[in-house]
Amino acid sequence: MKELLEKAKKPISKEIKIFEKQFFNIIKSDVNLINKISNYILQKRGKMIRPIFVFLIAKMFGKIQKKTYHTAYLIELIHNATLVHDDVIDNSNLRRGFSSINSLWKNKIAILIGDYLLSKSLLLASNNNYLDLLKIICKTLNNMSEGELLQIEKSPNISEKIYDKIIYKKTANLIATSCECGAISVNADNKNILNMREFGTLIGIAFQIKDDLFDYGYNNIGKPIGIDLKEKKITLPIIYTIKKASVNDKNTILDCIKNYNEEKRKEIIFIVNKYGGLKYAIKKMMNFYKKSLEILELYPECIAKESLKIMTKFIIKRNK
Repeated sequence: MKELLEKAKKPISKEIKIFEKQFFNIIKSDVNLINKISNYILQKRGKMIRPIFVFLIAKMFGKIQKKTYHTAYLIELIHNATLVHDDVIDNSNLRRGFSSINSLWKNKIAILIGDYLLSKSLLLASNNNYLDLLKIICKTLNNMSEGELLQIEKSPNISEKIYDKIIYKKTANLIATSCECGAISVNADNKNILNMREFGTLIGIAFQIKDDLFDYGYNNIGKPIGIDLKEKKITLPIIYTIKKASVNDKNTILDCIKNYNEEKRKEIIFIVNKYGGLKYAIKKMMNFYKKSLEILELYPECIAKESLKIMTKFIIKRNK
């Protein structure tokens, strides 16, 4: 799947190189500890999906400019900040197959680093008078916090409707913001900006469903399999299974989640497969993927559009 990602990045390879080169300068500090941890984060950085969407959408609607780079920086700052905070919340010792910030520097420092990255994103927007971006970013951060708390509040009694709301707020929201702000950065008109937000929302939901599938051993990624189940996070395969299962199987699943261990995980996966929970989640993911492509088809063929189509395919095909 790496080939798909590299192919998608081709039209913006120059911009990505500049982004990678300058990103540390955006987050550097006079405090050595911050620079040390920032360097570690950059060395272990992920696939930069959100900045890629920013650049590709900007290129589809206009010429990439300074504001586009700043948009990509602030989105990636927010993304990394939330990952650091998530690892503290989930008590996870791994991130992308490497030691997490909280496991190396403890929770207090991890939380402060996450706060530092968030403050850097807000400063970048405010110092450059990007009031349009700042409003969207603040709303996005608010939604992400609400999503986390909604998941905690409703678990384990989460309906599919509540699940959709949670994954929009927690994950799809930031991808939607990446796409929306990419269009804003090159002064696209309001209709195109709204279309790109809808596109980002759809592919962002597909992204999260794909992520949830990994927890059931669907593929292998750089985080412990079963971490969502261990943290009693109820995702789509289980929601569907509980709705379809017999009373006995439903009670077994809830008991397995309550008293979770490796053997219980295997039992949960067996019951989820028995009722087609994974198949249902895959089908729903594909529906969102297809709807996102329908939005792209509103636009003329160009290199950036083709790369966006490749990116959407990467989202649902990735194995990590």
